[in-house]
Amino acid sequence: MVTATPLEAELMELAGAVPDPEMPMVSLAELGVLRGVHLVGPGRVQVELTPTYTGCPAIETMSSDIEQVLHERGIAEVEVRTVLSPPWSTDAITAEGRRKLAEAGIAPPRDMGGPVPVTLAIRCPHCGSTETTLLSRFSSTACKALRRCDSCREPFDHFKEL
Repeated sequence: MVTATPLEAELMELAGAVPDPEMPMVSLAELGVLRGVHLVGPGRVQVELTPTYTGCPAIETMSSDIEQVLHERGIAEVEVRTVLSPPWSTDAITAEGRRKLAEAGIAPPRDMGGPVPVTLAIRCPHCGSTETTLLSRFSSTACKALRRCDSCREPFDHFKEL
């Protein structure tokens, strides 16, 4: 494993702090879509992004926002590459990202890092009930589903597990 230079680490932190354009309560680092920032020459960097879905329409905005932040830092040439392998999964969302999603009323994806749980219940981010109903497999974005809590009757987005 190659160790990042201090400048690469700084640029990674700057790029990682960029908010996701569809869910601005989480940063690209918290969402786990920023894969790397590499110096490729004087004043030149290459940034690697993995979208949550292949063909995600937000990837262009993410790239533009990263380019702007790194240009403001003095980097003359920024190339943002889309990297599809290994694919992004919801396991890449940080604990802080999951907390922020729940705080914003979006049920975060369940941690699928181990065996698939026997219960597939989705917890309501408003009242905590696991009695929820799927209203639509797709919500405001392709990576979320629309659900309603059967207890408090509030609708909410659920970030789907991948």
